[in-house]
Amino acid sequence: MGQEIMERIREANEAVITGIDDADIKHWVTIYIMGKAYRVPADITLMQAIEYAGYRFVRGAGCRAGFCGACATVYRTAGDWRLKTALACQTRVEDGMYLVQIPFAPAEKPTYKLEEEEPSGTTLLKYFPEIARCVACNTCTKACPQDLEVMDAIQAALRGDLKAVAELSFDCIQCGLCSIRCPAEIVHYHVAQLARRLYGRSLPVPGHVEERVREIEEGKYEEEFERIMSLGREEIEELYKKEQREKGGLKSRDASRVTRNGQGEG
Repeated sequence: MGQEIMERIREANEAVITGIDDADIKHWVTIYIMGKAYRVPADITLMQAIEYAGYRFVRGAGCRAGFCGACATVYRTAGDWRLKTALACQTRVEDGMYLVQIPFAPAEKPTYKLEEEEPSGTTLLKYFPEIARCVACNTCTKACPQDLEVMDAIQAALRGDLKAVAELSFDCIQCGLCSIRCPAEIVHYHVAQLARRLYGRSLPVPGHVEERVREIEEGKYEEEFERIMSLGREEIEELYKKEQREKGGLKSRDASRVTRNGQGEG
């Protein structure tokens, strides 16, 4: 059922970018997707631009709101040798952008039983000995789309300061952009996730969490959930369009250019 809902959302988003009159668009830029040039409106996000160009996201799109980290992007701009990183759903297009989508960062994640591990820096080194190779170059911090102090979190991990790691990485969205840029091959986001889990074990369960769990168990949200699940395609589309209008997103585009394999025709 969850897959069906996600398909409805995908279809609704496609509807959002259908039907716009190009004559209404005053400013255009050229971006390069998979090495091919596309002319797109100047005021939209990378994700909207990719869909505008006729591509369909099969991987690399989740919340579309900067929380899930699924739309990690590496790009270069005209006249600049540097590789830059961003989230496609949060970053506006620039003329001359060359884009590469990174739906996930290839990195091995160790398996552990949290309840059997000691909440200390020793555990972090046990599973991630590569953090000792950190050269404090700060490349990870520069790559972070959340503007987190990633290098400081790794240094805190080396000191065994789980609280500092947890606080510094609290807004991490697991996009992996820090890891793909690291010369020491550290998987920062997995290190931080383990640190947060270990630190969380030492804290009492907050009252509001216990309250929310109780509300769920008592069925407080079942009626609204059933209402959403019962909506038809047109109703889902209308809700999505309304949300996009409120966010100031792209409203429409001719969807006939979208092919079955997700690539534009022209």
